[in-house]
Amino acid sequence: MTTPGKTRVAVVFGGRSTEHAISCVSAGSILAALDPDEYDVVPVGITRAGQWVLTDGDPARFAITERQLPEITAAAGSSVVLPADPTGGGLMMLDPAEGPQALADVDVVFPALHGAYGEDGTIQGLLEMAGIPYVGANVFASAAAMDKEFTKKLAMAEGIPVGPYVVLRNGVSLTEEDKQRLGLPVFVKPSRAGSSVGISKVSDWDDLDKAVALARQIDPKVLVEAAIVGREIECGVLEAEAGGGPEASLLAEVKVAERDFYDFEAKYLDENSEYVIPAGLPDRVTRQVQEYACRTFTALDCAGLARVDFFVTPDLDVYLNEINTMPGFTPRSMFPQMWAATGLEYPKLVNRLIRTALRRGTGLH
Repeated sequence: MTTPGKTRVAVVFGGRSTEHAISCVSAGSILAALDPDEYDVVPVGITRAGQWVLTDGDPARFAITERQLPEITAAAGSSVVLPADPTGGGLMMLDPAEGPQALADVDVVFPALHGAYGEDGTIQGLLEMAGIPYVGANVFASAAAMDKEFTKKLAMAEGIPVGPYVVLRNGVSLTEEDKQRLGLPVFVKPSRAGSSVGISKVSDWDDLDKAVALARQIDPKVLVEAAIVGREIECGVLEAEAGGGPEASLLAEVKVAERDFYDFEAKYLDENSEYVIPAGLPDRVTRQVQEYACRTFTALDCAGLARVDFFVTPDLDVYLNEINTMPGFTPRSMFPQMWAATGLEYPKLVNRLIRTALRRGTGLH
């Protein structure tokens, strides 16, 4: 039951994807930001095996550090939500068929799920059918943004530049013509994954098959992208609170030390990775990136929030890389850092997302 005067919010975390551990860290940060005087919180965990788990809302239960992520990720086959109860007691395991009932009595859901079976429209469809308001993009936008092929196609239709790429479905290989068009090096990545899981940089065509096989462990559909030499720039986007177009944050630049690209370790484990906010770009280029970010958000019919990533070349050309409709909310994640630098601190950011979801309500949005 909801306490009078409080909003009952379910934070759903974990999930079956390769980004399970990142989702758990995100959930801990979100739970810590929710004021207990304003919210009744229902933490709902989903294990790697699909089991639904209920526990209390104490953020200490989720207090793993990002330095523990390699160990947690290595245990990806575990049937429990690893960080949900580090003290060893008090979990309520629910049957997968009954798990969604845990959401029946809430006012709004914050689906802090990253990757497949969460950020891709699956849980959004469940919540739409149940008529429960939720934070973030709808079914279509979640699915389209999760699939890098369709992100690129929709962006290109809106005149937003993307780099050369080829889609490899099962049984399809690069042709010699493809290789000449893309050049070397190329990046090989699963079409529907995040956190740089399964990505390889290929500098010799003899290594291509191995890289494709690695990516296909995550997704049978693989993208091969031409390398774009340039700076990695990120922009946060929020749905407007009172009508109007989406709003863009200050930009962040990612500087990766001693690595070929911004991989999983660089994102979550390498303390030498540097994040510069605001990015030191000319005003004209900053405005162009922010405009492209908002246009991408609109082109995919997004709602709530997104992080949009770009490359900016030495000639100051801007190319879209990808969009995330539920970006990381860990202490190191760029989305909350960009908004904090813009003037919206973490707790206020979480509150805004919940208010936006409640105002939007249920149904297609």
